[in-house]
Amino acid sequence: MRQTLTVLAMLTTAVAFTSVAVGAPQTHRHAIHEATSAATRTPANLARDKYRHPAETLAFFGVEPDDTVVEIWPGGGWYTEILAPLTLAKGTLYAAGPWPNGLKGVQTLQAANPAVYGKVKLAAFPWAEGQPKVADGTADAVLTFRNVHNWRMGAGRPDKADYSAEAFAQMFAMLKPGGTLGIEDHRLPEGASAERERTSGYMKVSTVRRLAEAAGFRFVAASEVNANPKDSADWADGVWTLPPSYRLKDVDRAKYEAIGESDRMTLKFRKP
Repeated sequence: MRQTLTVLAMLTTAVAFTSVAVGAPQTHRHAIHEATSAATRTPANLARDKYRHPAETLAFFGVEPDDTVVEIWPGGGWYTEILAPLTLAKGTLYAAGPWPNGLKGVQTLQAANPAVYGKVKLAAFPWAEGQPKVADGTADAVLTFRNVHNWRMGAGRPDKADYSAEAFAQMFAMLKPGGTLGIEDHRLPEGASAERERTSGYMKVSTVRRLAEAAGFRFVAASEVNANPKDSADWADGVWTLPPSYRLKDVDRAKYEAIGESDRMTLKFRKP
């Protein structure tokens, strides 16, 4: 009997640990699964789940259906197709990007399916005076996928100046105390030259942590859910050599297709 109780205790502990490890209770993981399986997702985006692991990533970040979520630089709306149905009934989703042209992808989704995307609020990021913004201290979660390298490279700035510190400060301001910052980005090996962060599209984990912690965030955890050991991160044309960009077009395409999308860090921070 004692042995049976011991085994049951061990199983209970294992289940509890699993729930904590993925970052979301069972009910929220179910809601995330439903959102990633939404019929409104485009087939081309669904095909990339094997590289991007959206259900596991959002569970790790602990995103909940009733959260106020800010998606920073949503691009064509790959994650918006998941976050919009996830937050549709009980939560709020902001899409924040370069104002106004950086949000065309989300606006296209809104025009095509207002029932699912019509509630998504649009805001400027980085924000400047006179532009719509996410009010300070209102977000439960701020998420950005493969974008920190853009700010480090000065994307969108005529002088290509690094504005990553400014970006992290603005994300910190958006969050409520206790709110989560979730970051996924292409991972540069720690031993590589830091100069490669300015040209390759890859970032060191240590750099991202330094930027976040300088803005006031506290590091919570890292996940290897988006790791890809096949990616050496030393391509002459940077991360865009790999899918989905295929910068070299048909040159060695089969080779890069076999490697898959980039090796990525997945980091969780909290605003104290």
